[in-house]
Amino acid sequence: MADSFFKKENAKKKAKKQQEKARRREERKTSNNKGKGFESMIAYVDERGNLSATPPGERSPGDTPDPVPGNTEASAPEDFGQHTGVLVSFFDSKGFGFIKDDASGDTVFVHKNHFLGAVAERDRVTFIKERTPKGYSATRVKRSE
Repeated sequence: MADSFFKKENAKKKAKKQQEKARRREERKTSNNKGKGFESMIAYVDERGNLSATPPGERSPGDTPDPVPGNTEASAPEDFGQHTGVLVSFFDSKGFGFIKDDASGDTVFVHKNHFLGAVAERDRVTFIKERTPKGYSATRVKRSE
């Protein structure tokens, strides 16, 4: 008796899956990281808390830390002083909005609790930029004169 169309399709899918699995297994074998030396796995932390590939004793005091793969933090400190921008959108029902920073062009989140006075959409504002776990947030927001 002949197999149905769906049985043939399922058999093809299963064979394709097995081939893909075998290909990935071979790929893992060829790009195996086993056997690397212990020294290649070490990362050092400098006096500023940045990751570095060189031990602390081998660096001169003025050196900047070497980049280590996976270290995504910027080495330059960010300016969290007074910023200016425009309140591009504000949702009264939700209680939050966004400010477009003049200097960087970034969009910064703002909550209504951080307003120091009456602020409306499209107003020019001054604010303090803070880093939060979810990104940047504006605090001490007031309308520019």
